[in-house]
Amino acid sequence: MTQTNQTQVTEFILQGLSDDPYTQKLLFVLFLGVYLVTVLGNLLLMSLVQVDSRLHTPMYFFLCNLSLADLCFSTNIVPQTLVHLLSRKKTISFVRCAAQLLLFLILGGTQCALLAVMSYDRYVAICNPLQYSIVMTWKMCVQLAMGSWTSGVLVSIVDTTFTLRLPYRGSNSIAHFFCEAPALLVLASTDTHTSEMAIFLVGVVILLIPVSLILVSYGRIIVTVIRMKSAAGRLKAFSTCGSHLIVVILFYGSAIITYMTPKSSKEQEKLVSVFYVVVTPMLNPLIYSLRNKDVKGALRKATTRNFPCGFGIYPKL
Repeated sequence: MTQTNQTQVTEFILQGLSDDPYTQKLLFVLFLGVYLVTVLGNLLLMSLVQVDSRLHTPMYFFLCNLSLADLCFSTNIVPQTLVHLLSRKKTISFVRCAAQLLLFLILGGTQCALLAVMSYDRYVAICNPLQYSIVMTWKMCVQLAMGSWTSGVLVSIVDTTFTLRLPYRGSNSIAHFFCEAPALLVLASTDTHTSEMAIFLVGVVILLIPVSLILVSYGRIIVTVIRMKSAAGRLKAFSTCGSHLIVVILFYGSAIITYMTPKSSKEQEKLVSVFYVVVTPMLNPLIYSLRNKDVKGALRKATTRNFPCGFGIYPKL
């Protein structure tokens, strides 16, 4: 088919994760369960931070921002995936695909920046505890959070522009379950080298630079913790930082595999995408709540206050 006979694509067909009806139904049940846990977990974590005054600290302020980004990140993709798993027509309009890509990059870029900010917060708290209240003022926290969201917007504008400025006049079948830049570039009707290089360079900025800052922060944290004389202090520091480090490894590991490594098989790309789009947003609130005494205490307090009879605690008449 020649270029002159081809018209601009107005909608895309998402191939999804599987063509087998039984597998699709199984994935629907799994994804629905994971998404419900994601929504409930992140909403619960944000609610606890809001209602419990003990959690009104910079660390939980940033964690609340991360939970909001996680919730929106998952909601941007998973509901559509659930619909497509039960429908024969797996189409998405060009405009809706562009919007999904834009939001995906905004929220993903914001998460990258927030994780770096959270590591800096832990660095100041552990390595310079006497200066913590002076450095991490609420004004500074708001500025860091706003900077994280702004960086996500800037990254999204660059990546989306270099992806969607290309002509799409040939095949409209995306070998993916949502609109992601690498999967879209394959369908472009022209050379994509410039766009790929631009996306790669943006990936260096939003992935490798924050990872470097995180590694430096945790390197200094580890040195400081090892020098602590108190075993209880070391345990508390490792417990607090351990949760954050697990989230960093899960999120950055999968993102770097997708955007910073040579092209892999389509099935491998889908599997990695499922991990950081569907699974990671669910794991984040679970990791922070299960490994954090303050969050578990706030949950216990809220549960006891709202359901006293269920715990054998009866209000005074």
